[in-house]
Amino acid sequence: MASVRVEVKVYATRSQVSLVHLCGGTVGAILTCPLEVVKTRLQSSTITLYVSEVQLSAVNGATVARVAPPGPLHCLKLILEREGPRSLFRGLGPNLVGVAPSRAIYFAAYSTAKEKLNGVLEPDSTQVHMVSAGMAGFTAITATNPIWLIKTRLQLDARNRGERRMNAFECVRRVYQMDGLRGFYRGMSASYAGISETVIHFVIYESIKRKLLEAKAHASMDEEDESVKDASDFVGMMLAAATSKTCATSIAYPHEVIRTRLREEGSKYRSFFHTLLTVPREEGYRALYRGLTTHLVRQIPNTAIMMCTYEVVVYLLSC
Repeated sequence: MASVRVEVKVYATRSQVSLVHLCGGTVGAILTCPLEVVKTRLQSSTITLYVSEVQLSAVNGATVARVAPPGPLHCLKLILEREGPRSLFRGLGPNLVGVAPSRAIYFAAYSTAKEKLNGVLEPDSTQVHMVSAGMAGFTAITATNPIWLIKTRLQLDARNRGERRMNAFECVRRVYQMDGLRGFYRGMSASYAGISETVIHFVIYESIKRKLLEAKAHASMDEEDESVKDASDFVGMMLAAATSKTCATSIAYPHEVIRTRLREEGSKYRSFFHTLLTVPREEGYRALYRGLTTHLVRQIPNTAIMMCTYEVVVYLLSC
């Protein structure tokens, strides 16, 4: 009977944690959708189409067009002026549809892998966190890539005010007609490369969290006090999540640009490495980091809140 109660409690805990992540992910997706649209536009190969004025200069008597990609605020302004506020929420439907399965699959796979690996490797070691995060990322990416491809196509569908906008069902039909089923998995290689970001994030996060717990243990000799968490502990968790996510995103960000380029309709890019070599050659290495600022502004608070919520819920359910 005792083992049955434990299993039921563990199942309830995982279900409640998944529900919390689902609610938090849904709210976060809605609030940060405009930032994601701007980021995706900045990453795309058609970014120069959003420049309102082209600066011309004469070089040896010839007229040469010099086009500088717009910054986040300029891009936001142009979208509002040309397409209207509704365009800032393009792709929100697929995003909301993808939140539930993506988060559920990821955290279920991460928890399961971590539980299994703890019985094989040193429990809660860096190796366990790295492999668990990698396996969870691979599983979630493979299962949900078609949803994110549709979301990206919709976000890149720039049409002026009054023009008929492509919806998700029409986008699905166009992808299938042009590329077949394989078309729904464009950019998946870049997503697999992006697993490195998740691995780096979790490794740094778990390391910082462990250091914080060790510091608290040394500061207090009372075992009862050690087991009780206060507000400062969760603030520390948020800072740990924000720090780890900033480091991981900055290191692995080019895969985001490559993934967007591969998912463009009629993309000239053939593969991950072809894109990785072509973009710097044609546009410079800075092009691989377009939209990074917008991405950090959108992602860091979300990650900090999400990870802190996870720790709070797990703590409360274990009491």
